[in-house]
Amino acid sequence: MAELKKRLKALALSASVALSPALAMAEEWKFAIEEIPGSIMDAYAQEFKKRIEDKTHGDVTVKVYHLGSLGTPTELVEQVADGVVQFANVSVGNLGTIVPESQMFLLTYTLPSDSAAVSKLLGSSQVIYGELGKDFEARGLKLHTMYSEGPQVWTTNREIRTPADFDNFKMRVMVSPILLKAYDDLGASPTPLPFGEVYGALQLKQVDGQINPVPAIEEMKFYEVTDYMIWAGEQELVTSVMSGTDWYNSLPAERKRLIGETTAEMQDFTHEVVNQFNEDKLARIKAARPDIKMIELTEEERAAFRERSKATHSAYIDITGKRGQMLLDTLLAEVEAAKP
Repeated sequence: MAELKKRLKALALSASVALSPALAMAEEWKFAIEEIPGSIMDAYAQEFKKRIEDKTHGDVTVKVYHLGSLGTPTELVEQVADGVVQFANVSVGNLGTIVPESQMFLLTYTLPSDSAAVSKLLGSSQVIYGELGKDFEARGLKLHTMYSEGPQVWTTNREIRTPADFDNFKMRVMVSPILLKAYDDLGASPTPLPFGEVYGALQLKQVDGQINPVPAIEEMKFYEVTDYMIWAGEQELVTSVMSGTDWYNSLPAERKRLIGETTAEMQDFTHEVVNQFNEDKLARIKAARPDIKMIELTEEERAAFRERSKATHSAYIDITGKRGQMLLDTLLAEVEAAKP
């Protein structure tokens, strides 16, 4: 990892030296995402790029880097903190070892069950952009926004309707202590794997299932190596857009305003894109695999999993202490207050 950082910094320095004086006036912002071209994260990054370049009349250009081109999600965050990359869009499941407090968004059956309510919460929450933002800053990160990619769906090789059905079931999860505990509490045997290895693990029966929103399931072709898609209503995939605090703090006030205004303007755009992606990708899956079994758990079935999920709250507090307790209590109060 240290060697990779040195190479990237050397490349950035050599590139800046090679620029002519005229070109050196232009800024290039690197925007790294953990997904492939054509994904929701890519749609977000490309729209951000367009808006920034239009507003600055090309004085700022944004270059988007996709899955694997600059390293793992954890490495992307480290590069952002070091100022090698200006922006990263990383799901909170990959922030467990960096910003443990952010893992409250992995707690099952915690966020609203309605996607529109989740989108509104993530766009305006005082606990996110106030208190949680401080926890990012303590790790050298400036949190710009959070958004959801849609409901998480289980893809499995057998029918899962009760916690007992998860017995001896290897469920792939992101590398996060909270996710490991969450799916252990739900009855499964959680197995952490990098995103790029999931298809092969499902195909070779090294794992029995995985969790992702519909767009990721279609884009990574997980539907090809699964028998069931199950909507259990346990959470949505929350993702974060961040910069390094050193880089951000070095910007003039007008650039900071530009970033803040642009991310705020994109909230409605992002919600519409996410909804459209989920609809279109599900239609593609149904066309490609008409035999795949799709199940939506009843409220009674969900209640059994919801009851088990309460144990995960204690694990989150064990990891994050009184700070995590305060954040979780405040988030839950916001969720409750937002109910109609």
